[in-house]
Amino acid sequence: MDIDGFLDKLQQYKAPFVFNPWSDYDPSCDIAPYAPYIRSSNLKRYLELRLKAKYLFIGEGLGYQGGHFSGIAITSERILLGWHPDVDLKRVLGEWKYVRTSNPESSLLNDIQKRKGFNEPTDTVVWNVLSRHNLAAFEVILWNIFPFHPYKEGKLLSNRAPWNKELYEGIFYTRMLMELVPDMAILAIGQKAAMTLDRYGVKNSAVPHPSMGGSNRFKAAVAGLFAGRKDSNNEFI
Repeated sequence: MDIDGFLDKLQQYKAPFVFNPWSDYDPSCDIAPYAPYIRSSNLKRYLELRLKAKYLFIGEGLGYQGGHFSGIAITSERILLGWHPDVDLKRVLGEWKYVRTSNPESSLLNDIQKRKGFNEPTDTVVWNVLSRHNLAAFEVILWNIFPFHPYKEGKLLSNRAPWNKELYEGIFYTRMLMELVPDMAILAIGQKAAMTLDRYGVKNSAVPHPSMGGSNRFKAAVAGLFAGRKDSNNEFI
């Protein structure tokens, strides 16, 4: 399978209370009906730059402040717009003219979101950790065990934990990604990602999720893993 084939599989997914950023259009928040095309182009570019990646970091699901609008897991639109103080947008997509997909005129956005796009705290923590451990921008792929955005009924701009059924469905996309970019060491961010990977026999190393006050535990756990990194076969010990 190539990147276009992988994108096609992602774009076909439909489910209740799930936003598919690569095929769904939300007139209340998206800038125009072509927004899914922009997000698809972002993901394609992101993967093209990482076909030789060594590490796969897997979270739980897309957040409404992150991949919902950027189309890239654990990556906010504010990073891609160049407004993030800590993360250089070139580390994500290289030389790339990013077009925002959130509508700056939407009444659902606050003032800073209208000016600078959405920002997700988890994204900042993860990208800063990658820099701290001197990981080259294109040797890590960020992903989610459920690659779409699960939201609460009646509130698109909200997050909910993926249901067990969704985790089961999501593992198939993770396997596709692993076939697309083989031999990556896998780091599971959070219990749901780790338990799902374990259940389906996907070897991984687990670290705490950085959300809800877990930032320091996440940083310490990643530091411990990379202190024992085997560069020769991309494994953690």
